[in-house]
Amino acid sequence: MKVLCVIPARYASTRLPGKPLLMLAGKPVIQRVYERALLAKKPEKVIVATDDARIEAAVIAFGGEAMMTSPDHPSGTDRLAEVALNFPDVDVIVNVQGDEPLIPPEVIDDLAEVFEKEPEVQMATVRSKMHEEDYDNPNAVKVVTNLNGFAMYFSRSLMPYPRKKPEDYTVYKHVGIYAYRRDFLLKFAALSPTPLEKVESLEQLRVLENGIKIKVITNNFEGIGIDTKEDLAAANALFEKLVKEGKEK
Repeated sequence: MKVLCVIPARYASTRLPGKPLLMLAGKPVIQRVYERALLAKKPEKVIVATDDARIEAAVIAFGGEAMMTSPDHPSGTDRLAEVALNFPDVDVIVNVQGDEPLIPPEVIDDLAEVFEKEPEVQMATVRSKMHEEDYDNPNAVKVVTNLNGFAMYFSRSLMPYPRKKPEDYTVYKHVGIYAYRRDFLLKFAALSPTPLEKVESLEQLRVLENGIKIKVITNNFEGIGIDTKEDLAAANALFEKLVKEGKEK
């Protein structure tokens, strides 16, 4: 099974323009993400998909591989599909967010492994236990799964609602890393947006609304997504500490 890891990276972030090129303990954010992804064992290649020549130049400068894609894509999935068209021999594509510099390499490998163990799976993603302070945070997306580990629904609202709260009540946060079989990714990108997707502004609901299963694996990865200046400052403090401890270069 041939696995490709793709990192979509846009320059025009609404909240933090130029985010991929902002410095994180001496390296651009996109380089931190790329170097983490390179540590995964399953992918044969890691590539940054971008619509901006500045990001492409930065990736090439640190020795990475980049591919220019259309600036007109409405979502990261469409950008991912354009990359997939250029790799017809790939079986599985793992989509790593370009603002997750602490992505554990084993998460990438675990997602890829799902497709080896379960041939019927077309798409997979990750969940982790959510902290209670995020229960009412609409930016922290929740996911509920069935007994076989497939997603039943994703929402920005709290779910399951604790009408009769059991002792083991757990809310799971959706971690935005996805993996797809290549052929399914191309079909997914061609589907029209669906009603629930529009209401929640969650693209993965398009898959569920079309009756397609999404496998969800569990990991304790909490992430350190960089969306604001405050996020960047916190990430810098953390990475400077990791560099001093010799855990990052």
